[in-house]
Amino acid sequence: MGDVLVMKKVLEEIENGKEAAIATITRAGGSTPRDVGAIMAVFKDGSTYGTIGGGSLEKRVIELCLETIEEGSSRSVNLPLNKEGIEMICGGEVDIFIDVYKNKPKLLIAGGGHVGHAIYNIASLLDFNIVVFEDREEFLNKERFPKAHELVFGNIGEKLTNYPIDNNTYIVIVTRGHKYDEESLEGIINKDAKYIGVMGSKRKVTIMMDNLRNKGVSEKDISKVYSPIGLKIDNGSPEEIAISIMAEILMVKNDGEISHMKDSLNG
Repeated sequence: MGDVLVMKKVLEEIENGKEAAIATITRAGGSTPRDVGAIMAVFKDGSTYGTIGGGSLEKRVIELCLETIEEGSSRSVNLPLNKEGIEMICGGEVDIFIDVYKNKPKLLIAGGGHVGHAIYNIASLLDFNIVVFEDREEFLNKERFPKAHELVFGNIGEKLTNYPIDNNTYIVIVTRGHKYDEESLEGIINKDAKYIGVMGSKRKVTIMMDNLRNKGVSEKDISKVYSPIGLKIDNGSPEEIAISIMAEILMVKNDGEISHMKDSLNG
């Protein structure tokens, strides 16, 4: 029953946006504090639920779980209990599988028009939870965005401002007009999003940024905005604009760089 409670706790916390790892003893040799099947959940903030035996073994496994959450890949580890850093007198050893549960990155698309829909089409092929914001009912429905994680109807600026945003959030502002773009950007420019991009010509972007400066927005916040948005690779069609935007987002998400892979042959 304890294992079921651990799994239930993990599911609850993931639903609340937390990231977690579950450590499971898969093999136990010699004298060990817990048997095969014992599990413990470790959350990104260092809190735990359940136990695999306590003491220095559990302390070391918590450290490994936090490292694994950061790396984002599940793994197996072998831990002799007399090893430095554990040094338990029982002298056995355990194999532990650490399974990571990370939240998908969220892509918030402010605007469900032609470009917003094209971005959705490209992003739906990738590993994002997509949220679309729109104030026109005819542009916001499940038929138009069947794979969207969430559809948010109403004043785009207000809804976007009040939406929970963290460092695993990517925001694309492509509404139907300059006024709505600026309102949307103003509401989230100081949030901890991983990426904020706003569509617009150089002239429009210059005017928008000057307006925000006049409203007291800092240069630090302004400088983190990708606008004009996207990489310079498209022909101006909504589909190619969408590809250029998603390419820029992937570059930020994956710590990439703008270079040709063929150039790596000369490195």
